[in-house]
Amino acid sequence: MSSNLRAAFLAISLLAAGCAGGPDTDRPPGALAPTAAGYPQGALTLIAPANPGGGWDQTARQIQQVWTETGILGVPVEVVNRGGAGGTIGLADMVTRYDGDPRNLMVFGQVMLGSIRTNASPVSIDQTVPLARLLNEYEVVTVPADSPYRTIEELLEDFRRDPAAVSWAGGSAGGIDHILAGLIAQAAGVDPRQVNYIAYSGGGEAAAAVMGGHVTLGLSGVGEWKSYIASGRMRPIAVSSPERTGDGVTPTLRESGLDVVLSNWRGISAPPGTDDETRDWLIRALEGMRESEAWREILAANEWEDSFLPGAAFEAFLQDEIATVDTTLRAIGLIR
Repeated sequence: MSSNLRAAFLAISLLAAGCAGGPDTDRPPGALAPTAAGYPQGALTLIAPANPGGGWDQTARQIQQVWTETGILGVPVEVVNRGGAGGTIGLADMVTRYDGDPRNLMVFGQVMLGSIRTNASPVSIDQTVPLARLLNEYEVVTVPADSPYRTIEELLEDFRRDPAAVSWAGGSAGGIDHILAGLIAQAAGVDPRQVNYIAYSGGGEAAAAVMGGHVTLGLSGVGEWKSYIASGRMRPIAVSSPERTGDGVTPTLRESGLDVVLSNWRGISAPPGTDDETRDWLIRALEGMRESEAWREILAANEWEDSFLPGAAFEAFLQDEIATVDTTLRAIGLIR
Protein backbone atom coordinates (compact mmCIF):
# COMPACT_ATOMS: atom_id res chain seq x y z
CA MET A 1 0.00 0.00 0.00
CA SER A 2 1.44 3.42 -0.90
CA SER A 3 2.09 6.03 1.77
CA ASN A 4 -0.71 8.22 0.38
CA LEU A 5 -3.22 5.37 0.57
CA ARG A 6 -2.15 4.52 4.12
CA ALA A 7 -2.63 8.17 5.16
CA ALA A 8 -6.07 8.29 3.58
CA PHE A 9 -7.08 5.01 5.26
CA LEU A 10 -5.89 6.33 8.67
CA ALA A 11 -7.85 9.56 8.25
CA ILE A 12 -11.03 7.66 7.39
CA SER A 13 -10.53 5.34 10.38
CA LEU A 14 -10.12 8.27 12.80
CA LEU A 15 -13.19 9.99 11.41
CA ALA A 16 -15.23 6.82 11.81
CA ALA A 17 -14.03 6.45 15.41
CA GLY A 18 -15.10 10.00 16.17
CA CYS A 19 -18.53 9.48 14.64
CA ALA A 20 -18.93 6.32 16.72
CA GLY A 21 -18.89 8.40 19.91
CA GLY A 22 -15.27 8.48 21.07
CA PRO A 23 -14.36 10.45 24.21
CA ASP A 24 -15.11 14.19 24.14
CA THR A 25 -11.72 15.71 24.89
CA ASP A 26 -13.07 19.27 24.67
CA ARG A 27 -15.18 19.00 27.84
CA PRO A 28 -13.49 20.38 30.96
CA PRO A 29 -12.63 18.06 33.88
CA GLY A 30 -15.57 17.76 36.27
CA ALA A 31 -18.18 18.55 33.64
CA LEU A 32 -21.36 16.51 33.72
CA ALA A 33 -21.55 13.89 31.00
CA PRO A 34 -24.20 14.72 28.38
CA THR A 35 -27.53 12.94 28.54
CA ALA A 36 -28.18 9.86 26.42
CA ALA A 37 -29.81 12.19 23.89
CA GLY A 38 -26.68 14.38 23.87
CA TYR A 39 -28.01 17.39 25.84
CA PRO A 40 -26.87 20.15 26.13
CA GLN A 41 -25.41 20.05 22.59
CA GLY A 42 -24.33 23.69 22.70
CA ALA A 43 -24.33 26.87 24.78
CA LEU A 44 -27.06 27.57 27.35
CA THR A 45 -28.85 30.90 27.76
CA LEU A 46 -30.05 32.22 31.12
CA ILE A 47 -32.93 34.65 30.74
CA ALA A 48 -33.11 37.41 33.34
CA PRO A 49 -36.70 38.65 32.85
CA ALA A 50 -35.85 42.19 33.98
CA ASN A 51 -33.55 45.03 33.04
CA PRO A 52 -29.89 45.02 34.21
CA GLY A 53 -29.18 45.87 37.82
CA GLY A 54 -32.04 44.05 39.51
CA GLY A 55 -32.21 40.89 41.58
CA TRP A 56 -33.01 38.52 38.71
CA ASP A 57 -30.19 39.96 36.62
CA GLN A 58 -27.81 39.73 39.57
CA THR A 59 -28.79 36.13 40.32
CA ALA A 60 -28.52 35.06 36.67
CA ARG A 61 -25.03 36.52 36.36
CA GLN A 62 -23.88 34.89 39.59
CA ILE A 63 -25.13 31.51 38.33
CA GLN A 64 -23.34 32.14 35.04
CA GLN A 65 -20.14 32.97 36.93
CA VAL A 66 -20.16 29.79 39.02
CA TRP A 67 -21.14 27.50 36.17
CA THR A 68 -18.36 29.03 34.06
CA GLU A 69 -15.70 28.87 36.80
CA THR A 70 -16.50 25.29 37.79
CA GLY A 71 -17.08 24.00 34.25
CA ILE A 72 -20.01 21.89 35.48
CA LEU A 73 -21.99 22.32 32.28
CA GLY A 74 -19.16 21.61 29.91
CA VAL A 75 -20.57 24.28 27.58
CA PRO A 76 -20.67 28.11 27.62
CA VAL A 77 -23.54 29.99 29.27
CA GLU A 78 -24.71 33.51 28.55
CA VAL A 79 -27.20 35.88 30.21
CA VAL A 80 -29.88 37.72 28.23
CA ASN A 81 -32.12 40.43 29.73
CA ARG A 82 -35.78 40.38 28.72
CA GLY A 83 -37.41 42.97 30.96
CA GLY A 84 -40.94 44.29 31.17
CA ALA A 85 -44.30 43.72 32.88
CA GLY A 86 -42.82 42.28 36.05
CA GLY A 87 -41.03 39.48 34.23
CA THR A 88 -44.06 38.27 32.30
CA ILE A 89 -42.55 39.26 28.93
CA GLY A 90 -39.62 36.96 29.59
CA LEU A 91 -42.05 34.32 30.83
CA ALA A 92 -44.05 34.59 27.60
CA ASP A 93 -40.84 33.94 25.65
CA MET A 94 -40.18 30.83 27.72
CA VAL A 95 -43.66 29.44 27.19
CA THR A 96 -43.97 30.20 23.46
CA ARG A 97 -40.68 31.04 21.74
CA TYR A 98 -38.54 28.48 23.61
CA ASP A 99 -41.09 25.72 24.00
CA GLY A 100 -39.20 22.42 23.72
CA ASP A 101 -35.72 24.03 23.77
CA PRO A 102 -34.21 23.52 27.26
CA ARG A 103 -31.01 25.28 26.27
CA ASN A 104 -32.93 28.39 27.39
CA LEU A 105 -33.52 28.69 31.13
CA MET A 106 -35.10 31.48 33.19
CA VAL A 107 -34.41 32.95 36.62
CA PHE A 108 -37.60 33.99 38.41
CA GLY A 109 -39.05 34.42 41.88
CA GLN A 110 -41.96 35.47 44.03
CA VAL A 111 -42.09 38.83 42.25
CA MET A 112 -43.28 37.14 39.07
CA LEU A 113 -46.18 35.40 40.80
CA GLY A 114 -47.68 38.75 41.76
CA SER A 115 -46.96 40.30 38.38
CA ILE A 116 -48.75 37.47 36.60
CA ARG A 117 -51.90 38.40 38.53
CA THR A 118 -51.64 42.21 38.39
CA ASN A 119 -50.70 42.23 34.69
CA ALA A 120 -53.39 39.68 33.76
CA SER A 121 -50.68 37.68 32.01
CA PRO A 122 -51.92 35.19 29.40
CA VAL A 123 -49.16 32.78 30.45
CA SER A 124 -48.37 31.33 33.88
CA ILE A 125 -45.29 30.01 35.62
CA ASP A 126 -46.89 26.57 35.95
CA GLN A 127 -46.62 26.23 32.17
CA THR A 128 -42.83 26.00 32.61
CA VAL A 129 -40.78 23.17 34.13
CA PRO A 130 -39.53 24.30 37.58
CA LEU A 131 -35.98 23.14 38.35
CA ALA A 132 -35.09 24.46 41.80
CA ARG A 133 -35.55 27.21 44.35
CA LEU A 134 -32.11 28.64 45.05
CA LEU A 135 -32.20 31.33 47.72
CA ASN A 136 -34.14 33.66 49.98
CA GLU A 137 -33.51 37.38 50.40
CA TYR A 138 -35.04 39.86 52.83
CA GLU A 139 -36.10 43.36 51.85
CA VAL A 140 -34.55 46.67 52.88
CA VAL A 141 -36.31 50.03 53.20
CA THR A 142 -34.09 52.96 52.22
CA VAL A 143 -34.24 56.74 51.85
CA PRO A 144 -32.02 59.15 49.87
CA ALA A 145 -28.75 60.05 51.59
CA ASP A 146 -29.95 63.61 52.32
CA SER A 147 -33.45 62.60 53.44
CA PRO A 148 -34.71 64.35 56.58
CA TYR A 149 -36.05 61.01 57.84
CA ARG A 150 -33.67 59.21 60.18
CA THR A 151 -36.06 56.40 61.15
CA ILE A 152 -39.05 54.69 59.62
CA GLU A 153 -41.15 55.88 62.57
CA GLU A 154 -40.52 59.51 61.54
CA LEU A 155 -41.45 58.74 57.95
CA LEU A 156 -44.64 56.93 58.94
CA GLU A 157 -45.85 59.95 60.91
CA ASP A 158 -45.99 61.96 57.69
CA PHE A 159 -47.32 58.97 55.76
CA ARG A 160 -50.30 58.65 58.11
CA ARG A 161 -51.06 62.38 57.77
CA ASP A 162 -50.83 62.47 53.97
CA PRO A 163 -50.25 59.10 52.25
CA ALA A 164 -50.20 60.60 48.75
CA ALA A 165 -47.29 62.90 49.64
CA VAL A 166 -45.01 59.92 50.35
CA SER A 167 -43.72 58.20 47.19
CA TRP A 168 -42.41 54.62 47.25
CA ALA A 169 -40.00 53.27 44.61
CA GLY A 170 -39.73 49.56 43.92
CA GLY A 171 -39.93 46.86 41.31
CA SER A 172 -42.88 45.83 39.21
CA ALA A 173 -46.50 46.36 40.23
CA GLY A 174 -47.73 43.46 42.32
CA GLY A 175 -44.21 42.23 43.04
CA ILE A 176 -42.53 41.68 46.39
CA ASP A 177 -41.62 45.38 46.84
CA HIS A 178 -45.19 46.45 46.15
CA ILE A 179 -46.52 43.80 48.50
CA LEU A 180 -44.16 45.00 51.25
CA ALA A 181 -45.33 48.60 50.77
CA GLY A 182 -48.93 47.44 51.16
CA LEU A 183 -48.16 45.38 54.25
CA ILE A 184 -46.31 48.29 55.88
CA ALA A 185 -49.25 50.60 55.15
CA GLN A 186 -51.69 48.07 56.55
CA ALA A 187 -49.62 47.61 59.71
CA ALA A 188 -49.37 51.39 60.08
CA GLY A 189 -53.15 51.78 59.91
CA VAL A 190 -53.26 53.24 56.39
CA ASP A 191 -55.38 51.87 53.54
CA PRO A 192 -52.86 50.05 51.27
CA ARG A 193 -54.71 51.39 48.23
CA GLN A 194 -53.53 54.88 49.20
CA VAL A 195 -49.85 53.98 48.80
CA ASN A 196 -48.23 56.18 46.15
CA TYR A 197 -46.19 53.33 44.67
CA ILE A 198 -44.01 53.98 41.61
CA ALA A 199 -43.09 50.74 39.83
CA TYR A 200 -39.78 50.45 37.96
CA SER A 201 -38.67 47.77 35.52
CA GLY A 202 -35.72 46.72 37.67
CA GLY A 203 -33.91 47.29 40.94
CA GLY A 204 -31.28 49.42 39.22
CA GLU A 205 -33.86 51.93 37.98
CA ALA A 206 -35.60 52.04 41.36
CA ALA A 207 -32.24 52.59 43.07
CA ALA A 208 -31.48 55.51 40.73
CA ALA A 209 -34.80 57.10 41.72
CA VAL A 210 -33.94 56.82 45.41
CA MET A 211 -30.36 58.03 45.05
CA GLY A 212 -31.51 60.92 42.85
CA GLY A 213 -34.02 62.04 45.47
CA HIS A 214 -36.95 61.58 43.09
CA VAL A 215 -38.92 59.52 45.65
CA THR A 216 -39.39 59.55 49.41
CA LEU A 217 -38.23 55.98 49.99
CA GLY A 218 -37.39 52.78 48.18
CA LEU A 219 -37.79 49.04 48.67
CA SER A 220 -35.64 46.21 47.35
CA GLY A 221 -33.63 43.14 48.30
CA VAL A 222 -30.88 43.57 50.89
CA GLY A 223 -28.22 42.10 48.61
CA GLU A 224 -29.59 43.88 45.56
CA TRP A 225 -28.99 47.34 47.05
CA LYS A 226 -26.05 46.50 49.29
CA SER A 227 -23.50 48.26 47.08
CA TYR A 228 -25.64 51.39 46.78
CA ILE A 229 -25.97 51.59 50.56
CA ALA A 230 -22.23 51.04 50.98
CA SER A 231 -21.56 53.93 48.59
CA GLY A 232 -23.44 56.28 50.94
CA ARG A 233 -25.92 57.37 48.27
CA MET A 234 -28.90 55.91 50.15
CA ARG A 235 -29.56 55.07 53.80
CA PRO A 236 -31.31 51.96 55.17
CA ILE A 237 -33.97 52.60 57.78
CA ALA A 238 -35.50 49.13 58.18
CA VAL A 239 -35.25 45.50 57.07
CA SER A 240 -38.07 42.97 56.64
CA SER A 241 -36.25 40.10 58.39
CA PRO A 242 -37.35 38.68 61.76
CA GLU A 243 -33.97 39.72 63.23
CA ARG A 244 -31.32 42.24 62.25
CA THR A 245 -29.08 41.15 59.39
CA GLY A 246 -25.57 41.96 58.17
CA ASP A 247 -23.81 44.42 60.45
CA GLY A 248 -26.82 44.48 62.78
CA VAL A 249 -27.21 48.26 62.61
CA THR A 250 -30.48 48.55 60.69
CA PRO A 251 -33.58 47.81 62.80
CA THR A 252 -36.28 45.40 61.69
CA LEU A 253 -39.81 46.50 60.86
CA ARG A 254 -40.96 44.60 63.94
CA GLU A 255 -38.63 46.65 66.14
CA SER A 256 -40.24 49.74 64.62
CA GLY A 257 -43.67 48.61 65.77
CA LEU A 258 -44.82 47.04 62.50
CA ASP A 259 -45.70 43.34 62.61
CA VAL A 260 -44.28 42.63 59.15
CA VAL A 261 -41.76 39.96 58.12
CA LEU A 262 -41.28 39.22 54.43
CA SER A 263 -38.69 37.40 52.34
CA ASN A 264 -38.26 37.00 48.61
CA TRP A 265 -37.10 33.76 46.99
CA ARG A 266 -35.56 33.14 43.59
CA GLY A 267 -35.37 30.01 41.50
CA ILE A 268 -34.85 28.76 37.98
CA SER A 269 -37.08 27.02 35.45
CA ALA A 270 -36.88 25.37 32.04
CA PRO A 271 -39.34 25.79 29.17
CA PRO A 272 -42.32 23.54 28.53
CA GLY A 273 -41.45 20.38 26.67
CA THR A 274 -38.32 19.73 28.75
CA ASP A 275 -38.11 15.94 29.24
CA ASP A 276 -37.39 14.26 32.57
CA GLU A 277 -33.85 13.23 31.63
CA THR A 278 -32.88 16.79 30.74
CA ARG A 279 -34.60 18.15 33.84
CA ASP A 280 -32.65 15.75 36.06
CA TRP A 281 -29.40 16.74 34.31
CA LEU A 282 -30.07 20.43 34.95
CA ILE A 283 -30.93 19.79 38.60
CA ARG A 284 -27.61 17.94 39.00
CA ALA A 285 -25.87 20.98 37.47
CA LEU A 286 -27.60 23.23 40.01
CA GLU A 287 -26.70 20.86 42.86
CA GLY A 288 -23.08 21.00 41.74
CA MET A 289 -23.21 24.80 41.75
CA ARG A 290 -24.76 24.83 45.22
CA GLU A 291 -22.01 22.60 46.61
CA SER A 292 -19.22 24.82 45.24
CA GLU A 293 -17.21 27.18 47.42
CA ALA A 294 -17.80 29.93 44.85
CA TRP A 295 -21.58 29.75 45.35
CA ARG A 296 -21.27 29.72 49.14
CA GLU A 297 -19.15 32.88 48.93
CA ILE A 298 -21.75 34.55 46.72
CA LEU A 299 -24.54 33.72 49.18
CA ALA A 300 -22.55 35.20 52.06
CA ALA A 301 -21.48 38.32 50.15
CA ASN A 302 -25.08 39.14 49.16
CA GLU A 303 -26.64 38.13 52.51
CA TRP A 304 -28.70 35.51 50.68
CA GLU A 305 -30.03 32.45 52.51
CA ASP A 306 -29.55 29.03 50.96
CA SER A 307 -33.06 27.65 50.42
CA PHE A 308 -32.30 25.03 47.77
CA LEU A 309 -35.38 22.98 46.90
CA PRO A 310 -35.29 20.92 43.69
CA GLY A 311 -37.72 19.14 41.40
CA ALA A 312 -41.11 17.93 42.58
CA ALA A 313 -40.73 19.57 46.00
CA PHE A 314 -40.21 22.93 44.30
CA GLU A 315 -43.28 22.35 42.13
CA ALA A 316 -45.41 21.74 45.23
CA PHE A 317 -43.94 24.82 46.92
CA LEU A 318 -44.81 26.90 43.85
CA GLN A 319 -48.45 25.89 43.96
CA ASP A 320 -48.65 26.93 47.62
CA GLU A 321 -46.89 30.23 46.85
CA ILE A 322 -49.26 31.05 43.99
CA ALA A 323 -52.20 30.68 46.39
CA THR A 324 -50.46 32.69 49.14
CA VAL A 325 -49.54 35.57 46.83
CA ASP A 326 -53.08 35.70 45.48
CA THR A 327 -54.49 35.92 49.02
CA THR A 328 -51.99 38.64 50.01
CA LEU A 329 -52.67 40.75 46.92
CA ARG A 330 -56.39 40.62 47.66
CA ALA A 331 -55.87 41.52 51.32
CA ILE A 332 -53.90 44.68 50.46
CA GLY A 333 -56.22 45.68 47.63
CA LEU A 334 -53.92 45.11 44.65
CA ILE A 335 -56.32 42.69 42.96
CA ARG A 336 -59.99 41.86 43.38
